Amino acid sequence: MRAILQRVTRASVSVDGTTVGEIGPGLMILVCAMQGDTEAQADKLAAKIAKLRIFKDDQGKMNLSVKDAGNAALIVSQFTLAADLRGNRPGFSPAAAPDEGKRLYDHFTTRIAAEGIAVQNGIFGADMDVSLVNQGPVTIWLDTDSL
Repeated sequence: MRAILQRVTRASVSVDGTTVGEIGPGLMILVCAMQGDTEAQADKLAAKIAKLRIFKDDQGKMNLSVKDAGNAALIVSQFTLAADLRGNRPGFSPAAAPDEGKRLYDHFTTRIAAEGIAVQNGIFGADMDVSLVNQGPVTIWLDTDSL
């Protein structure tokens, strides 16, 4: 699985002009299931994200996890993280099939919530508008193949 994390002061996602997920301070998580990914990989990714210390403590050092900081996560499916860029037009065949992608996305979301983190979501497969204020900026790319 692949994910892009952005530390945000606020983020929201809307579908057809209606806000479907919104958080204040926390993590914007764009996530993609790849062909062959498993629930074990989703679990590993969720555990890593939950423990990642990228929020500032009272001394200004990045020493707190999203949970430690009392922040939330907005999780949005993003199959384009699987882009194959060998040509000038990206291909997305490395992404999991939609039904498997949704199953793993839902499992990942459940695992983040099980870590004690408040979760908001986009709508899998929908054409979404995402708004955020990246704080720092802090943006981190994760792939379970390299964890």
